[in-house]
Amino acid sequence: MLILNHSDLGEVRQDRMRPVPVPTPEPERLAELWAQAIAWTSYVSMSRAELVAHLTGPASRVIEALGTDEPDGHIGFEVGTALVAAHFTHPTSLSRTLAVLGEHLQPYVDATGAGKRFARLQGSLAEGYAQALRNRTMTEQEGIYAAALVAQAEAEEARWASEARFQAVFTEAAIGIGIGTLSGRLLEVNRALCDMFGYPREEFLERTTASFFQPPGDDGDVWQAYNDLWAGRSDNFRTEKPFTRSDGAEIWTDLVVSLIRDKDGTPKYAVGMVEDITERHRLQIQLRHQALHDPLTDLPNRTLFFERLALALADPDPSARVGVCYLDLDGFKAVNDTLGHDVGDQLLRTVAGRLASRLHRSGHLVARMGGDEFVVLVERTAGTAELVRVAEAALAAVRIPVRVSGHALKVSASVGVVDRPVRGTTVAELMKAADTTLYWAKADGRDRWAVFDADRHANDVSRYRLSAQLPAALARRQFFVEYQPLVRLADGVSVGAEALVRWRHPERGVIGPGRFIELAEETGLIVPLGRWVLREACEQAQRWPESPRPLLSVNVAARQIRDATIVEDVKSILAETGLPAEGLQLELTESSVMGSSGQPLRTLHALADLGVRLAIDDFGTGYSNLAYLRSLPVHALKLAGSFMSGLRAPGGPDQVDQEILEAVIRLAHKLKMSVIAEGVETASQAAVLRELGCDTAQGWHFARSMAPSSLPWL
Repeated sequence: MLILNHSDLGEVRQDRMRPVPVPTPEPERLAELWAQAIAWTSYVSMSRAELVAHLTGPASRVIEALGTDEPDGHIGFEVGTALVAAHFTHPTSLSRTLAVLGEHLQPYVDATGAGKRFARLQGSLAEGYAQALRNRTMTEQEGIYAAALVAQAEAEEARWASEARFQAVFTEAAIGIGIGTLSGRLLEVNRALCDMFGYPREEFLERTTASFFQPPGDDGDVWQAYNDLWAGRSDNFRTEKPFTRSDGAEIWTDLVVSLIRDKDGTPKYAVGMVEDITERHRLQIQLRHQALHDPLTDLPNRTLFFERLALALADPDPSARVGVCYLDLDGFKAVNDTLGHDVGDQLLRTVAGRLASRLHRSGHLVARMGGDEFVVLVERTAGTAELVRVAEAALAAVRIPVRVSGHALKVSASVGVVDRPVRGTTVAELMKAADTTLYWAKADGRDRWAVFDADRHANDVSRYRLSAQLPAALARRQFFVEYQPLVRLADGVSVGAEALVRWRHPERGVIGPGRFIELAEETGLIVPLGRWVLREACEQAQRWPESPRPLLSVNVAARQIRDATIVEDVKSILAETGLPAEGLQLELTESSVMGSSGQPLRTLHALADLGVRLAIDDFGTGYSNLAYLRSLPVHALKLAGSFMSGLRAPGGPDQVDQEILEAVIRLAHKLKMSVIAEGVETASQAAVLRELGCDTAQGWHFARSMAPSSLPWL
């Protein structure tokens, strides 16, 4: 216990302190200290120098094990076994060995963060020592006892000597021994067994053989082995079994039951040899708990969660279903960054305790996956509705304000909910779906749950594949540009065109910008793609008539405006293609220019200084801060297509929409801006816009997008 805690603390320090180089311990020095510590504990026929040489090899293996990422437990086990083989069988030999290793190797362990490896190494060494010592003792005892019985059967005249020898061994044995008949009556027990169980000999003999010979539990294989022994089909049986002492305390034992046959080979007696392994059993339980539980929250960890999930998916019931609720705290990083990791750790412990308190009572496994992620396993679920109730209970537990170190923290979480039939489901598929659904809950606004949707997932997969194909598509020139004419409403003359990029996908055909522009913005490819579109369109516009020169309008994404090279890109493209600056109009989204300050605003002024026209695209769908327009170097407003819906109202234009349009157009003209309407589909819409004073329009009523060779002025 002390060694494990010391190692854990050492690992925590390594997370917070810069490691100080510590030289690797020398095997020869460790062997000298080791020999000095144990030389006097047992009698061995080796000189001090021979003992040092004998221990140098094990010392090297111990040091080497500490330097590996996943040291094998058999190294420590073999070192402990070797100590017993060298006749260091006194308990002091083990305690002195562990003390020397701890004192000499601890600085190196602390510095390298090998605390857990060191703890496992010490535990396996102690286990190997105990196992070898036990096997040695039991072998000696069984050999002596068998010899005594054989001597008794072979020579009646020597019976008194054999009985004396047997009684000496039986009485003084370090392990508990009991002898009974196959009919169930105990004949004799030794002092070690009485001390182990806390019963006097007379009271012990009143018990039946079955009270401690029979195997525990309902394990079918164990009972079969036991029945084979009792029927004489085998000679011995071994198991680990718990017993209750006379004072009510539980002890764990290593029980070996052997048959004693008569000269004809017929089973006659059963001999049970019992070793108290309670401490080892507790250590094993503790080590397993540490291996399967999170050290911060004491919740089950990923390893235990996946063990339980695999068992749930192995359910033979064809109708069985399993579900998970994958939970992630919203904004937890901000807590760590602003209040510190200590506060973050306390918050995680509190949240973990609440989740366990609310959901363990329902029989659900709550585990910490790492960081601020938790998962709830619902075995044999009744369906999605049950999982949703679990998710809502988890969200409610997280929402309760937490007070940590004087800070009142109000946190929330997002939960991905997945319910699947056991048959045909794998661990990887289930967790991938849970992770995807958790992302949806985050994207949909946080503090909520989302249920896995196969159609939405398929769409996400499709988007991801398109996103992954974008760079290669740009490199292979799979993009092309079409143009939609801009028509002057006063006389119906085409005065320009908007450049619209398309993707000629080798498998899906022509794809419109609505399906890939957002992906390009998310991946950052919008900058090189936008640069390519601008160059391609400017090269084409240079071939248009010079007088009057049609206006080329090109969309610019918000990310392009924030890019430091945008002004130089526009300047160099105009210079390379020979297109006059006044022949180019850049359409900027409303959200990218409204409220702009600092570098974005300077970028807008720099573009305007080049002589390029600037237009706000989709005006009316974003901030719509009309007063702010006065500070922007904008030449035109492009009305969003949604404004056209009111002009399609049955029985005539919607009066409110028409008044809004009229006010916007009038304001734009007062600010010396022209107005462009997009999405015009009918003659009546065009007529209303003309009456309201709108300058230019585009839409299917006038023309769809077309190849550059089909433009009306070519």
